[in-house]
Amino acid sequence: MDNASAVTSLLRHGPFVRFLYVRVAASVALQLQALAVGWQMYVLTGSSFNLGLVGLVQFIPTLGLFLVTGHVADRFDRRVVAASAQSLEALAIAVLAVTTAVGLLTPGLLLGMAFVIGAGRAFEQPSLQSVLPNIVPAQALPRAIAAANSAAQTAVVAGPALGGLLLAVSPALTFAVCALLWLTAAAVMLGVAVTQAFAEREPLDLKTLFSGFVFIGRNKAVLGAITLDLFAVLLGSTTALLPVFASDIFPTGPLGFGALRAAPAVGAIVAALILTRRPIARRIGHAMFGSVAVYGAATVLFALSPNFVIATLALAVVGAADLVSVVIRQSLVQLYTPDEMRGRVFAVNSMFTATSNQLGTFRAGTAAALLGTVPAVMLGGLSTIAVVLIAAAVFRDLFRADRYEPTKV
Repeated sequence: MDNASAVTSLLRHGPFVRFLYVRVAASVALQLQALAVGWQMYVLTGSSFNLGLVGLVQFIPTLGLFLVTGHVADRFDRRVVAASAQSLEALAIAVLAVTTAVGLLTPGLLLGMAFVIGAGRAFEQPSLQSVLPNIVPAQALPRAIAAANSAAQTAVVAGPALGGLLLAVSPALTFAVCALLWLTAAAVMLGVAVTQAFAEREPLDLKTLFSGFVFIGRNKAVLGAITLDLFAVLLGSTTALLPVFASDIFPTGPLGFGALRAAPAVGAIVAALILTRRPIARRIGHAMFGSVAVYGAATVLFALSPNFVIATLALAVVGAADLVSVVIRQSLVQLYTPDEMRGRVFAVNSMFTATSNQLGTFRAGTAAALLGTVPAVMLGGLSTIAVVLIAAAVFRDLFRADRYEPTKV
């Protein structure tokens, strides 16, 4: 079957199309709630510190519950777990819609509902990420992951734009639309048919709780992929410093800031569309390390960009390279992990991803305060390249990986 036929076959697969809707609706809802919660918090308090608290209270459940959420994803029907979590998120955001409409919204309530949403996402993500192999055949999984990531990245671009329009009309309306999107995602998720049965439940004990860590530690290819992604985001992330570039280095204002924020997502969409039609099938280890090296080099180019156009293009390359590494990592984790353990492994993966994003933001801000913005971004890109060189020597199994082949465990 050629690439075009394979893509057509995938898009004619009803359960996968419904799964795509769930990914898009949930991603747009996430973007809307982040925009609306942040906007309302700043309107109510005028405090950037409180904006940071919103991110913190959503991160705490991910860190505190990842052992439990992974086990839940492996013990129960992942469709039901994801739909239940999305329903909880919809309920929390509906509370914000009602209280905003009647004028009773408070900063404390915003933080409380943000915590509930964070808890919902802590349960949603391992189940949503690990259910795809139960929906599509193994040979179609890399292409399906690329398509799902393309849909999610489209939501990252479209979500803030839609949120800005809705906020201009009414913050309460923004919250209401967000709740509706999560509710429809939950309803559709329950109707997704699976082609592969879920594994039998394992008993709950300390061994099974920590088995995700144990499996990752033993499987060097998976450990290498997760570790490489962790340090690339931790050291190379530039998102937190984009307002500085838009206001001081390239004085383009809010429109320029929006363009810089959207550029990585646009690059990721292009890369995902290419991978959907032409998935990487050979020398996947080399491709993984190469994409992270390009991520680091493009970050250095962004730091040294002489003008706004080149900076925007560099960020698009950053997004494209990041998407390639994400697709390879997720494919490795999906295919190398037995179905009965995918939830726990993805819970650990999600915890590391969330940690790297949060600490990466802190690292970027601290380095910029100490060294200056441009040197901090340049150092981050060079450090990412250094990590690639070190990881290639440490994680030889990943570097030499040729094809996606499930590990027999």
